Amino acid sequence: MNMKIFVPRDATAVAVGADEVVTALEQIAQQRGLSIEIIRTGSRGLHWLEPMIEVATPGGRVAYGPVGTEDVASVLESMANNGPHALRLGIADKIPWLKRQTRLTFARCGVIDPRSLDDYRAHGGYKGFERALSLGPDAILNEVTASGLRGRGGAGFPTGIKWKTVAQAKADRKFIVCNADEGDSGTFADRMIMEGDPFLVIEGMTTAGITVGATKGYIYIRSEYPHAVEAMNAAIKAARRGGYLGDKIGGSTYSFDMEVRVGAGAYVCGEETSLLESLEGRRGLVRAKPPLPAHYGLFGKPTVINNVLSFAAIPFILAEGAKAYADFGMGRSRGTMPIQLAGNIRHGGLFETAFGVTLGELVDDIGGGTFTGRPVRAVQVGGPLGAYFPRALFDTPFDYEAFAARDGLIGHGGIVVFDDSVDMRKQARFAMEFCAVESCGKCTPCRIGSTRGVETIEKIINGERVAENLALVEDLCNTMKFGSLCALGGFTPYPVLSALKHFREDFIPAPTTLQAAE
Repeated sequence: MNMKIFVPRDATAVAVGADEVVTALEQIAQQRGLSIEIIRTGSRGLHWLEPMIEVATPGGRVAYGPVGTEDVASVLESMANNGPHALRLGIADKIPWLKRQTRLTFARCGVIDPRSLDDYRAHGGYKGFERALSLGPDAILNEVTASGLRGRGGAGFPTGIKWKTVAQAKADRKFIVCNADEGDSGTFADRMIMEGDPFLVIEGMTTAGITVGATKGYIYIRSEYPHAVEAMNAAIKAARRGGYLGDKIGGSTYSFDMEVRVGAGAYVCGEETSLLESLEGRRGLVRAKPPLPAHYGLFGKPTVINNVLSFAAIPFILAEGAKAYADFGMGRSRGTMPIQLAGNIRHGGLFETAFGVTLGELVDDIGGGTFTGRPVRAVQVGGPLGAYFPRALFDTPFDYEAFAARDGLIGHGGIVVFDDSVDMRKQARFAMEFCAVESCGKCTPCRIGSTRGVETIEKIINGERVAENLALVEDLCNTMKFGSLCALGGFTPYPVLSALKHFREDFIPAPTTLQAAE
């Protein structure tokens, strides 16, 4: 009997020994005369269980994890006999953590072979693209607009409006650019989708090209993601061979091709105009706006720039209809958000669900609290520029407007958890230092303000004129917030001011024994 065994090739799984597990599986199977076929997939996102491997059975794929090389012999025996094992998790789709998700974008991640176009199509891939060809540009645009999809990279700008602006622009050439410069701490959704379901991104970008009249696309991936670069390049070649990239794609009259470009590791290149500068071969400096990239973007031509997750949502919207997507979510935040749980958390990983789930439910229930078992003290949402929320704000729904109302932002959907041992003064200092290191240097509030911020917070930590320096930090934050050219300097005040507001006790020195006696 031939056993089909699925092992992730996702960077997270590889980092904890997935490749070594594959080698052990092959060696032990050969020694025992077992016939096995190993299929390398992406990760399902249950990172605390990686490497999580699965075996095909008549009742569905049965998962085991976390599997080390020392477990392979006994796991193989369990697989062959369908017997019990300490690492056996049951049918993968029925694992509670997976079952309670709403997987629209990540439905195939961890399921299919990311190198196989046939596998992608067998699981519903290019269904949305085929419907898009039958609809035509105007109707596609109506579907994307009606879905309520907003930019998943952090800004939350309505995707339909951006595409419409580029579609209406007059030019001899237009471009599609995918921002895969995923630099926020605690985020990994872009990387997971590129490594686990790369054809989804290609399908989304191709659909965008048809809609706005662009014939060339670029996906800009950070250099720290070599596995994603390899996966996207392999998928692009396969899509080209299959007739889904190049001339007359999918047997239509449209042409669209794309290529991968690798960034040099600058955080600021996640900002769209800085990314364009880098793509054009220059240093990643932020451009002043207007003109907007939708009018004057890559090489001076109208350009659609969206995040990986934005493009990855498009195939579902076209395949199932705008209403099917818009039915999920709350308020102006429609659809689902792949939320990434990281930091000091028991169950770290990717959890895709509709907008509206509360922060407390995500951290305490889904995430299982802290890894250390100590109380949760602070949660940073939205990357290094996101606000720190205390437990008092855990009733906040995961929604763009709800977070904005409490001086926060959901950004790219990353949640980093801290227990009660965290020093919020050091976290505030880190935010300013991060900005100082990553600033492109073009505008004074960001370039100088962040450096002055580090110096001033250090004085507070050292107990120097604390009240005066706290007032100075707040004044400095307002200058950066309203005077910076882009979101790097403009959002750095969020973590600093939230730390000052919600964790004031960390910044005010405790009274001395003499003062207490008085």
